[in-house]
Amino acid sequence: MSIDLARRAVAEAIGSAFLLATVIGSGIMGERLAGGNVAIALLANTIATGAGLVALIMAFGPVSGAHFNPAVTIADASQGGLAWRDVPVYIVMQVSGAFVGVAIAHLMFGEPLFFASQHVRSGPAQWLSEFVATFGLLATIWGVVRKRANDAPFAVGAYITAAYWFTSSTSFANPAVTLARAASNTFAGIRPSDVPGFAAAQLAGALAATLLLRWLVPALPTVSERVVLERVQNEGTS
Repeated sequence: MSIDLARRAVAEAIGSAFLLATVIGSGIMGERLAGGNVAIALLANTIATGAGLVALIMAFGPVSGAHFNPAVTIADASQGGLAWRDVPVYIVMQVSGAFVGVAIAHLMFGEPLFFASQHVRSGPAQWLSEFVATFGLLATIWGVVRKRANDAPFAVGAYITAAYWFTSSTSFANPAVTLARAASNTFAGIRPSDVPGFAAAQLAGALAATLLLRWLVPALPTVSERVVLERVQNEGTS
């Protein structure tokens, strides 16, 4: 593994860990302080997650692109923004980091390291919500990042904040996040048996958004600046 890929992989792991610590930790805190008011608990969870995403994308975006999401990684690779050989490394680090984040959140709040969620999230309405949530996330990314990259952290944070409330699934929109949240029987958890349906809907939403935005915004480059730079460097040393 090259030093550059190692740096990007570590950035993906750390960012994913902090994202899950934010999602799980704020869910626990919100539920404990809300006095049984689920709306207040969800609001606390939403604000923390949206704000955390902005900070994490700004911090790690210059290093790895701040995907923190296998669906984003696969979509980026499909459009030439990431080498396919790097995709497995990104996904492994995202999933690993996500589980570390869950464990850290549990330890901070005196919960077991991991415990399977009993929170039922299943059925067509939930799957449609995850398709819509992930479609919107990828549409936001594709519509913003290539033209107004500096605004991407705020756009993504704002979208996820909104999607928490307009989707019945509260917008997981991320297979790694979904898998890790199955190991937390807290406010933000999901029953392990419900994970495959969520992940399939998320990947379908990401694919649909990528295909549509590729047609809708034909000016998007097919190859990212990173790949172009790598090619120039390789040609210069050959």
